Amino acid sequence: MFYITMLICNLLVPVIMLVAGIVMYKKPPKNINGLMGYRTKRSMKNQDTWAFAHKCCGKLWTIIGAVMLVTSVLAQLPFIKSDDDTIGMISAIIETVQIVIIFCSIFFVEKALKNNFDDNGNKK
Repeated sequence: MFYITMLICNLLVPVIMLVAGIVMYKKPPKNINGLMGYRTKRSMKNQDTWAFAHKCCGKLWTIIGAVMLVTSVLAQLPFIKSDDDTIGMISAIIETVQIVIIFCSIFFVEKALKNNFDDNGNKK
């Protein structure tokens, strides 16, 4: 039972990233706002940067979410018969890696924004 619970917990982040990525890509928030969406200083410069950031992040999160979904299952699968402490430790490692990947994705979106827009938000 603990194994199943931890597997479900390990799949939450990839599933949320996958769904959020699809939504950001297909139906991003239309207007710049401080409540929903990919909100960074650079992405909120103007409507062009806002739209670009959502397309870029949406595509990235969809890919990452799908890959993490598969790799999270594969990483936990060998431990199906392990004791609860081992399962807990493996789950903590998987979830930590997932969180690190989320933060790394921000770097890539910001880099894409910087490569495509100047500091004032004008397209290069």
